[in-house]
Order: sequence, then C-alpha cells, then structure tokens
Amino acid sequence: MSEELAKIEKPEAKKFEGKRKLYLVPLVYSFERAPEEYTEKYARYWNQVNQHLLNLESKMGSVNLIYHESVTLDGDKGLEIMQKLNSLSCEIAKDRCQSGAKLVVIEDAELTEETMDWERHLMMGFISSKVARTVSELFSEASRKRFEYISTRINETLGKNETAILFIRENHRIQFPPDIEVFSVVPPVLDEINRWVREQYQTVEEESAEEPENDTEHKHEESGE
Repeated sequence: MSEELAKIEKPEAKKFEGKRKLYLVPLVYSFERAPEEYTEKYARYWNQVNQHLLNLESKMGSVNLIYHESVTLDGDKGLEIMQKLNSLSCEIAKDRCQSGAKLVVIEDAELTEETMDWERHLMMGFISSKVARTVSELFSEASRKRFEYISTRINETLGKNETAILFIRENHRIQFPPDIEVFSVVPPVLDEINRWVREQYQTVEEESAEEPENDTEHKHEESGE
C-alpha cells in the first residue's frame, strides 16, 4: 500500500500506529563534471526530500532504521560507503543515526555486484543480438533475485510499530510485504530532473545518428569528390 505524502495529516496518522512503515525515497545521484543546471536541481531535490521526511516524522514519529541500496556493511563502515555513493542521502541518514536510527544492510554483496556487472555490459551495447539477449536475461535474473532478497531483509528487520527509510533508484521492482505501509517521498523537482536526463539522452542519440553522415561527407571532401 502506498500513501500520498501530502495527504497525511497528524490526526489521520493515528491509523498507522502500531504498523510497520516505510518511507520510500527515490535515489538521485550526481556525477563527475555535472553541469551547474543539474547540480542545482540535485541539491534542491535532496533538500526537498529532507523537508518531506521531517514533515512525516513530525506526524508519525522518528525513524528507526535506514536502508540504502548498494550498501553492504552496517554501522560507520556502511555510512562511509554511502558517503562515496551519494553524499546528500548520507547526510540525511547520518542525521537520523545520530538521533538513534540504525543503518541496516538489505543487500547481498554478491547479488549486488553481479547485477551491476550485467548492467554495465548492457550499457556498452552489442553487435550480436544473441549476446544482447543472453546478457539481458542474465541481468533480469540477477535483478529479480536481488530484489527478492531486499524484500526478505526488509521483512526480517522492520519490526512492529517501526519506521524505516529506503533509499533506492526509481526503477526497482521490490514487492513489499503487504502489511508494510509504504509512503512515497517524491519531491516536485524530481520531474524536472527526469526531464533533464531524458533531454540529455535524446541529444546524445541525435548527435550519434548524425556522425556517420558527417564522416562520409568529410571523406568525400578529402578525396575531392
């Protein structure tokens, strides 16, 4: 069950007392040499996430557990990994840990690494459709096992009347246990970020499509044709 954040008022929050609650935060990453227009949206996104979480916590109590994708160690070591992955989600996690929350590992290291490796291969592209299909199937199978493992870990670690934050990318396929109330934390600026990313991909694809034609024209000019 997923609840709209803006619709939860303090009196209504009483109906969730005693239940397991999960605040689902889509992970947005920065990258090396990110342009200023993206960096601004990225910073604004995480500021809005934190404000939304504070709003939820004021109505339904403090967070007990922190879950974060790709983190395979708990405690301070896990926070160090998180800092390298995403410094702004790490800041939010650190604040909650200082208030008594615990960072809990929900990833299996081997499954996580396998999924990431297959994903990297897919992003490289293939000449052979057979190889592409095989790698795609292997990626899908590893992803399925990974998400099943994450779901099991959440079910095992999130206790009655406890609340957790889960930081994970939007394209996840986790099936949450039916007795967990899931609250999606989706700041308005996320649409801007997704639109910006789509536009960048579209620009790259258009430029790539033009390259063969430009190369041909250049060769004709050099040969005098």
